Amino acid sequence: MQNIIQEEMTLNEKLNILSDAAKYDVSCTSSGVERKGDGTGMGNCSKAGICHSFSADGRCISLLKILFTNECIYDCKYCINRASNDVVRTSFTPEEICTLTMEFYRRNYIEGLFLSSGILKSPDYTMELIYAALYRLRHVCNFQGYIHVKAIPGADPGLVQMTGFLADRMSVNVELPTAESLRLLAPHKSRKNILAPMRLVQNQITENKQEIRLYRNAPRFVPAGQSTQMIIGATPETDYQILNVAESLYKKFDLKRVFYSAFVPVNEDRDLPVLKDNQPPLLREHRLYQADWLLRFYHFEAHELLDEENPNFNILLDPKCCWALKHLEVFPIEINKADYRLLLRVPGIGYKSAARIVKARRLGVLQFEDLKKMGVALKRALYFITCAGRMMYPVRIEEDYITRNLLNTKEKIPEGAYGMTYRQLSLFDDANFSGVNGI
Repeated sequence: MQNIIQEEMTLNEKLNILSDAAKYDVSCTSSGVERKGDGTGMGNCSKAGICHSFSADGRCISLLKILFTNECIYDCKYCINRASNDVVRTSFTPEEICTLTMEFYRRNYIEGLFLSSGILKSPDYTMELIYAALYRLRHVCNFQGYIHVKAIPGADPGLVQMTGFLADRMSVNVELPTAESLRLLAPHKSRKNILAPMRLVQNQITENKQEIRLYRNAPRFVPAGQSTQMIIGATPETDYQILNVAESLYKKFDLKRVFYSAFVPVNEDRDLPVLKDNQPPLLREHRLYQADWLLRFYHFEAHELLDEENPNFNILLDPKCCWALKHLEVFPIEINKADYRLLLRVPGIGYKSAARIVKARRLGVLQFEDLKKMGVALKRALYFITCAGRMMYPVRIEEDYITRNLLNTKEKIPEGAYGMTYRQLSLFDDANFSGVNGI
């Protein structure tokens, strides 16, 4: 292994290596923090977020995303920084982390820092270096902007706790969906060591909230909560298994986000899958993100979206459309009467537009043109709703008919394709209906 960590390198050379090494870590999100600077330091967290994401006020913002070091004692088979790889190794010092963050902020390149790391020497040693960098950044450089940092599994709980009082968000990556997959591809890691700091962060957040209620000026512990990441496609778990793991993590650890990272083949190993054309499963990742959104904001549960008989998401339709097509007995629903949770289950209606509908219908009867102004995607919603008892077009509530229209095809979908089943086509399936409100 080529190890030049002790050799002299310029700060720019280190930055090129360690920013490139950090690109596979996707545990980034907007901060959700309203903490403002006190006017004496540099930066603030008011409506701010992190790298190429959207903040609470709708801005697209960025952060400096780097590894503290790409040196690692572990040999995870999917990781570019695995111990057995022959790559150039280097690391920052705490002072260099501070210099980069402050200089990038002064130039208005970033609004915060995302700091992850390989494991240098030991979990404790690495966590000490990360804590030293954050302490210097907060108390010497007086940086008051957003910081997202990784808690190192296996590190001393006291170190994790001290670091949490300096960060806005912490994350501990579960890496792979099951303990069996972790043993296969990351034998030096264990599910117990990964979940332990998650539980610590959760408990400390709860205690800190109670302390803040008593003492307003009490220091805040990870005010933006914690998140995690799972690699998708490196192991044979189904979408159903992955979604159930995510749902369990949300419920047991009060996570803010579970991130899904499509497996990128950066190493050759007999235990790693061979991908067609060497392409990561990005569409599968996209479907999981859509389903995750349904869990967090639309009051769905994992068992409603998938089951053991249909364990993977449809590649052609998003998860909410698939659910609606499997539950046509619920539709069409009347926009002017349906409750908020039922509105959320209509394809094309988001949680914001559902709230607008509930508010607006108190003032009068809503029509389809009103829904369009509220942001409803009528191209999908029109098959599932009525306004004042009338549908937008004379459509049939039939799975095959609606599916072909959503896919914009007149051809019959083969029976059983992509896990979908259909009724027999009628003689009028190819009729070209036109007009609005039955006209």
